[in-house]
Amino acid sequence: MSQIVDDSAATTEPADVSENADDAAQRHLGERLQRLRTERRWSLTELAEESGVSRAMINRVERGVSSPTATILGRLSGAFGLTVSQLLDESLEHDVPRTADPDAARGVQRGATADSWTDPETGYRRRPVSSAAFPADVTEVRLPAGREVAYPASAYAFLRHCIWVVDGVLEVVAGGDVTRLAAGDRIELGDPADVVYRNPGDEPVRYVVVVVRAA
Repeated sequence: MSQIVDDSAATTEPADVSENADDAAQRHLGERLQRLRTERRWSLTELAEESGVSRAMINRVERGVSSPTATILGRLSGAFGLTVSQLLDESLEHDVPRTADPDAARGVQRGATADSWTDPETGYRRRPVSSAAFPADVTEVRLPAGREVAYPASAYAFLRHCIWVVDGVLEVVAGGDVTRLAAGDRIELGDPADVVYRNPGDEPVRYVVVVVRAA
Protein backbone atom coordinates (compact mmCIF):
# COMPACT_ATOMS: atom_id res chain seq x y z
CA MET A 1 0.00 0.00 0.00
CA SER A 2 1.50 3.35 -0.96
CA GLN A 3 1.78 6.26 1.44
CA ILE A 4 -1.38 8.37 1.61
CA VAL A 5 -0.82 11.82 0.14
CA ASP A 6 -2.92 14.77 1.26
CA ASP A 7 -1.04 17.80 -0.11
CA SER A 8 -3.20 20.33 1.74
CA ALA A 9 -0.76 23.07 0.80
CA ALA A 10 -2.20 22.99 -2.72
CA THR A 11 -5.70 23.81 -1.48
CA THR A 12 -7.16 27.02 -2.82
CA GLU A 13 -10.66 28.13 -1.88
CA PRO A 14 -12.33 29.93 -4.79
CA ALA A 15 -13.03 33.62 -4.35
CA ASP A 16 -16.58 34.94 -4.56
CA VAL A 17 -16.13 36.27 -8.07
CA SER A 18 -17.07 35.20 -11.59
CA GLU A 19 -15.39 31.96 -12.61
CA ASN A 20 -12.09 32.51 -14.45
CA ALA A 21 -10.30 30.08 -16.74
CA ASP A 22 -8.29 28.44 -13.94
CA ASP A 23 -11.39 28.00 -11.79
CA ALA A 24 -13.24 26.44 -14.74
CA ALA A 25 -10.38 24.01 -15.44
CA GLN A 26 -10.29 23.05 -11.76
CA ARG A 27 -14.05 22.46 -11.75
CA HIS A 28 -13.94 20.38 -14.96
CA LEU A 29 -11.14 18.22 -13.53
CA GLY A 30 -13.20 17.61 -10.39
CA GLU A 31 -16.20 16.59 -12.47
CA ARG A 32 -14.02 14.27 -14.57
CA LEU A 33 -12.58 12.60 -11.48
CA GLN A 34 -15.99 12.12 -9.89
CA ARG A 35 -17.38 10.67 -13.13
CA LEU A 36 -14.53 8.14 -13.38
CA ARG A 37 -15.02 7.11 -9.75
CA THR A 38 -18.78 6.75 -10.22
CA GLU A 39 -18.32 4.62 -13.35
CA ARG A 40 -16.20 2.21 -11.30
CA ARG A 41 -18.64 2.35 -8.39
CA TRP A 42 -15.82 3.32 -6.05
CA SER A 43 -16.39 5.21 -2.84
CA LEU A 44 -14.00 8.00 -1.85
CA THR A 45 -12.40 5.57 0.58
CA GLU A 46 -11.86 2.95 -2.14
CA LEU A 47 -10.23 5.46 -4.49
CA ALA A 48 -8.05 6.68 -1.61
CA GLU A 49 -6.91 3.09 -1.00
CA GLU A 50 -6.24 2.48 -4.71
CA SER A 51 -4.33 5.73 -5.27
CA GLY A 52 -2.62 6.52 -1.97
CA VAL A 53 -4.22 9.99 -2.02
CA SER A 54 -6.16 10.98 1.09
CA ARG A 55 -9.95 10.80 1.04
CA ALA A 56 -10.14 14.47 2.10
CA MET A 57 -7.90 15.59 -0.77
CA ILE A 58 -9.91 13.62 -3.35
CA ASN A 59 -13.10 15.18 -2.02
CA ARG A 60 -11.66 18.69 -2.34
CA VAL A 61 -10.51 18.04 -5.90
CA GLU A 62 -13.90 16.62 -6.89
CA ARG A 63 -15.65 19.68 -5.47
CA GLY A 64 -13.34 21.97 -7.43
CA VAL A 65 -12.00 23.76 -4.35
CA SER A 66 -8.48 22.31 -4.51
CA SER A 67 -6.04 21.99 -7.39
CA PRO A 68 -3.97 18.78 -7.26
CA THR A 69 -0.23 18.69 -7.77
CA ALA A 70 1.44 16.67 -10.53
CA THR A 71 2.28 13.94 -8.01
CA ILE A 72 -1.35 13.59 -6.95
CA LEU A 73 -2.48 13.52 -10.59
CA GLY A 74 0.01 10.73 -11.20
CA ARG A 75 -1.36 8.71 -8.30
CA LEU A 76 -4.97 9.22 -9.39
CA SER A 77 -4.30 8.41 -13.04
CA GLY A 78 -2.44 5.24 -12.01
CA ALA A 79 -5.41 4.13 -9.91
CA PHE A 80 -7.69 4.41 -12.95
CA GLY A 81 -5.18 2.82 -15.35
CA LEU A 82 -4.92 6.06 -17.34
CA THR A 83 -2.09 8.34 -18.34
CA VAL A 84 -2.05 11.80 -16.76
CA SER A 85 -3.01 13.24 -20.14
CA GLN A 86 -6.00 10.92 -20.38
CA LEU A 87 -7.12 11.95 -16.92
CA LEU A 88 -6.84 15.63 -17.84
CA ASP A 89 -8.15 15.35 -21.39
CA GLU A 90 -11.88 15.64 -20.80
CA SER A 91 -11.36 18.32 -18.15
CA LEU A 92 -9.65 20.65 -20.61
CA GLU A 93 -11.52 22.75 -23.14
CA HIS A 94 -11.28 21.49 -26.71
CA ASP A 95 -13.66 23.78 -28.52
CA VAL A 96 -12.68 24.07 -32.19
CA PRO A 97 -13.96 27.23 -33.89
CA ARG A 98 -16.40 26.64 -36.73
CA THR A 99 -14.55 27.92 -39.75
CA ALA A 100 -14.11 27.40 -43.45
CA ASP A 101 -10.33 27.48 -42.98
CA PRO A 102 -8.93 24.35 -44.73
CA ASP A 103 -6.46 23.93 -41.85
CA ALA A 104 -9.37 23.04 -39.58
CA ALA A 105 -10.32 20.12 -41.81
CA ARG A 106 -6.83 18.69 -41.40
CA GLY A 107 -6.96 18.79 -37.61
CA VAL A 108 -4.57 21.72 -37.18
CA GLN A 109 -4.42 23.22 -33.71
CA ARG A 110 -2.73 26.61 -33.36
CA GLY A 111 -0.32 27.08 -30.47
CA ALA A 112 -2.16 30.15 -29.23
CA THR A 113 -5.31 28.11 -28.61
CA ALA A 114 -3.68 25.04 -27.07
CA ASP A 115 -4.86 23.89 -23.65
CA SER A 116 -2.44 23.41 -20.77
CA TRP A 117 -2.40 22.39 -17.13
CA THR A 118 -0.10 23.91 -14.49
CA ASP A 119 0.94 22.36 -11.19
CA PRO A 120 -0.01 24.94 -8.53
CA GLU A 121 2.95 23.94 -6.35
CA THR A 122 5.89 23.97 -8.79
CA GLY A 123 4.73 25.83 -11.91
CA TYR A 124 5.32 22.63 -13.93
CA ARG A 125 3.18 22.98 -17.06
CA ARG A 126 1.84 20.26 -19.39
CA ARG A 127 0.46 20.97 -22.86
CA PRO A 128 -0.99 18.12 -24.93
CA VAL A 129 0.46 17.94 -28.43
CA SER A 130 -1.56 14.97 -29.67
CA SER A 131 -5.33 14.64 -29.56
CA ALA A 132 -7.17 12.01 -27.53
CA ALA A 133 -7.78 10.05 -30.75
CA PHE A 134 -4.07 9.80 -31.64
CA PRO A 135 -2.51 6.37 -30.87
CA ALA A 136 0.40 7.91 -28.92
CA ASP A 137 0.15 10.34 -26.00
CA VAL A 138 2.49 13.27 -26.82
CA THR A 139 2.91 16.06 -24.26
CA GLU A 140 5.12 19.14 -24.06
CA VAL A 141 6.31 19.93 -20.53
CA ARG A 142 7.95 23.04 -19.08
CA LEU A 143 9.61 22.76 -15.67
CA PRO A 144 10.87 25.95 -13.96
CA ALA A 145 14.45 26.28 -12.72
CA GLY A 146 15.22 24.50 -9.47
CA ARG A 147 11.93 22.60 -9.41
CA GLU A 148 11.07 18.91 -9.49
CA VAL A 149 7.97 16.75 -9.79
CA ALA A 150 7.55 13.13 -8.76
CA TYR A 151 5.34 10.40 -10.20
CA PRO A 152 4.68 7.01 -8.56
CA ALA A 153 5.38 3.73 -10.31
CA SER A 154 1.62 3.18 -10.67
CA ALA A 155 1.50 6.04 -13.19
CA TYR A 156 3.78 4.04 -15.51
CA ALA A 157 2.11 0.63 -15.38
CA PHE A 158 1.48 -0.94 -18.81
CA LEU A 159 3.11 2.07 -20.53
CA ARG A 160 6.26 2.85 -22.50
CA HIS A 161 7.76 6.32 -22.04
CA CYS A 162 10.25 8.26 -24.14
CA ILE A 163 11.47 11.67 -22.88
CA TRP A 164 13.20 14.08 -25.28
CA VAL A 165 14.74 17.31 -23.99
CA VAL A 166 14.22 20.32 -26.25
CA ASP A 167 15.74 23.16 -24.18
CA GLY A 168 17.67 23.22 -20.93
CA VAL A 169 18.88 20.43 -18.63
CA LEU A 170 16.73 17.70 -17.10
CA GLU A 171 17.59 15.09 -14.49
CA VAL A 172 15.46 11.96 -14.55
CA VAL A 173 15.58 9.86 -11.39
CA ALA A 174 14.05 6.45 -12.15
CA GLY A 175 14.15 3.77 -9.49
CA GLY A 176 16.95 5.65 -7.73
CA ASP A 177 19.16 5.96 -10.83
CA VAL A 178 19.92 9.54 -11.93
CA THR A 179 20.30 10.39 -15.62
CA ARG A 180 21.22 13.93 -16.68
CA LEU A 181 19.90 15.00 -20.09
CA ALA A 182 20.81 18.06 -22.14
CA ALA A 183 19.02 19.57 -25.14
CA GLY A 184 18.66 16.93 -27.85
CA ASP A 185 19.10 13.99 -25.47
CA ARG A 186 16.39 11.40 -24.93
CA ILE A 187 15.72 8.48 -22.64
CA GLU A 188 13.28 5.57 -22.78
CA LEU A 189 12.04 4.39 -19.39
CA GLY A 190 11.99 0.69 -18.57
CA ASP A 191 9.92 -1.20 -16.04
CA PRO A 192 7.51 0.85 -13.89
CA ALA A 193 9.32 2.69 -11.08
CA ASP A 194 8.96 5.86 -9.07
CA VAL A 195 10.23 8.71 -11.26
CA VAL A 196 11.36 12.24 -10.40
CA TYR A 197 11.83 14.93 -13.06
CA ARG A 198 14.26 17.60 -11.79
CA ASN A 199 15.51 20.86 -13.27
CA PRO A 200 18.97 21.53 -11.76
CA GLY A 201 19.62 24.57 -13.96
CA ASP A 202 18.98 28.29 -13.73
CA GLU A 203 16.62 28.35 -16.72
CA PRO A 204 13.35 26.51 -17.44
CA VAL A 205 13.67 23.14 -19.13
CA ARG A 206 11.34 22.13 -21.94
CA TYR A 207 10.89 18.50 -22.87
CA VAL A 208 8.51 16.23 -24.76
CA VAL A 209 7.04 13.04 -23.30
CA VAL A 210 5.77 10.31 -25.65
CA VAL A 211 3.68 7.57 -24.07
CA VAL A 212 2.29 4.41 -25.69
CA ARG A 213 0.71 1.30 -24.27
CA ALA A 214 3.17 -1.55 -23.83
CA ALA A 215 2.65 -4.46 -26.18
